[in-house]
Amino acid sequence: MKISCVVLTMGNRPAELRRAVKSVLEQRGADVDVVVVGNGADLPELPAGVATLRLEENLGIPEGRNQGAAATDGDVLLFLDDDGWYRSPDLCRRLADRFAADPGLGALSFRIADPDGGPDQRRHVPRLRAGDPRRSSRVTTFLGGACAIRRAAFEAGGGLPGGFFYAHEETDLAWRILDAGYHIEYDAESVMYHPAAAPTRHADFYRLNARNRVWLARRNLPWPLAGLYLANWVGMTVLRERSGPALRAWFQGFGEGWRTEAGPRTPISWRTAWRMARDGRPPVI
Repeated sequence: MKISCVVLTMGNRPAELRRAVKSVLEQRGADVDVVVVGNGADLPELPAGVATLRLEENLGIPEGRNQGAAATDGDVLLFLDDDGWYRSPDLCRRLADRFAADPGLGALSFRIADPDGGPDQRRHVPRLRAGDPRRSSRVTTFLGGACAIRRAAFEAGGGLPGGFFYAHEETDLAWRILDAGYHIEYDAESVMYHPAAAPTRHADFYRLNARNRVWLARRNLPWPLAGLYLANWVGMTVLRERSGPALRAWFQGFGEGWRTEAGPRTPISWRTAWRMARDGRPPVI
């Protein structure tokens, strides 16, 4: 199976970008190509054989990845952040074997390890009870910058929702991949390195996080589940967040999610919702 890796960059980490690309080019035992997408940014000089795509403006993470995917033809898509890199040169061979052996496998989410030897962060394990990050399992979502997706599943799900710009775009696609009949796994043996960083470093984190949760529910959930999902997240946010400005930004985004266009509404089936519950995360949380 051919594997295509899409590396998205804003052009502000040239050394890290070269390290990321190098970790792809060093893969052995698999047919791999790589495209680097400049999301509204010029690209530095890159090794021979690396395809490049410069977008005139920053279209956001999901649409930047969509554009990169459209510029490739691999059977499996890898999405890699420019400040991450793959630990093993045998990763792509493992991925090709996994997808070839299981036609129902839609996506794999990788384990993210701290390059400085710190503990694996539980928030990088896409299941409710993270438990041991070194334990693989079926899951209902994946990590956007640390994943492999079967192209057929990516296309069946309609790609990533470009309008989200940042936050929850992976979950939107994951739910539609599941609804198309595929399953998703967290593979603890597929490892990438990424420096520890808090998601709140993004200036619009709280607003976009809340807006996109509303869009996610409006687009994908039967209305009874959408109501439970959003009520649960309002409650958890109020209980968890102690910062007044953060809460104001979150509720601003929550309101924006109802006032603005979320995109096409194609709710998942109740059968898919039951499958998600059996896989450990019903779509109400």
